[in-house]
Amino acid sequence: MVTIYDIAAKAGVSAMTVSRVINNTGKISDKTRNKVRRVMEELNYVPNHMARSLVLQQSNVLFLLITDITNPFYTTVARGAEDAARKHGYRLLFGNSDESVEKEKDYIDTILATRADGVLVAPTGDLSLPHLETLRRHRVPFVLLDREVPGMDSDVVLGDSKEGARKLVDHLTSCGHRRIALINGSPLISSARLRLEGYREALKLNDIPFDQNYVLETAFEPRSDLSEIESWLDRMSPPPTAIVAGNNVLAVEVIRTLHARGFRVPEQVSVVCFDDLGPYSEIDPFLTVIAQQAYQFGYLGTQMLVDRIQERDVTGLPWKKIVLPADMIVRRSVSTIK
Repeated sequence: MVTIYDIAAKAGVSAMTVSRVINNTGKISDKTRNKVRRVMEELNYVPNHMARSLVLQQSNVLFLLITDITNPFYTTVARGAEDAARKHGYRLLFGNSDESVEKEKDYIDTILATRADGVLVAPTGDLSLPHLETLRRHRVPFVLLDREVPGMDSDVVLGDSKEGARKLVDHLTSCGHRRIALINGSPLISSARLRLEGYREALKLNDIPFDQNYVLETAFEPRSDLSEIESWLDRMSPPPTAIVAGNNVLAVEVIRTLHARGFRVPEQVSVVCFDDLGPYSEIDPFLTVIAQQAYQFGYLGTQMLVDRIQERDVTGLPWKKIVLPADMIVRRSVSTIK
């Protein structure tokens, strides 16, 4: 392994000078700096950031732990987080929990082992509380994204899930729909609970009775087996004329199931959902959606995290909560009932 002493010997400078070039500190002439860097390249030197972090108690690494990297919402969150991290001189590592509490715990252990300076977490749900308590116990700053966890006070960036659900239902009722179903995430996820609340409130405001059979609470994650959705469609009598999906993954799976059964969308069943489909929506703008500001989730969350890292030793600072408004984009997935 090449060391700074090897570089110093070949460049004809002291090891301290090499260290200053690597860490970009001290007053060194451009000529000397460039000579040291050329030698570093010739010798394929890779700085030992872990050793440096042990000395400085800072790794300049942030960790982003999300629940589904295949979801366009979270890929855009990651883009915003990375842009903000680089702006502040941090590298960003990624983890994907797949909505699994066990996998999330493994990543928390990895985060502690890598000595990350801070973490952006989209928790799997309420059961994430012990994992967040582990981060707090080890004094690792974190910011929650998209979901809150009861019992854990922290900085958080959220979307307005309740208002978004109300907007979707109101749009459907304005198009004449009365039999409106909801396929949603687990009740252990705060955003799913708020979407159910918004759905129920909008039904009430539009004088539509709530029917539990019209609600399916399931996982937000993708699945190959659609039997649960098929069974739910069979239970609803009379069948719905419109379905609200708690996220874009569920919307796609509902449409797949409807198509497999010979139903046309939106001619026979209208479908709306939370979160856009990324670049796919530009190719064929179809789904009416509540489009959340995914990039801002990541960018603002990272800014909050950097602020918290810099204020780590300051006690009594209030927690910050940002709720980002969401816009409804009306497309072709809703038919009008006359």
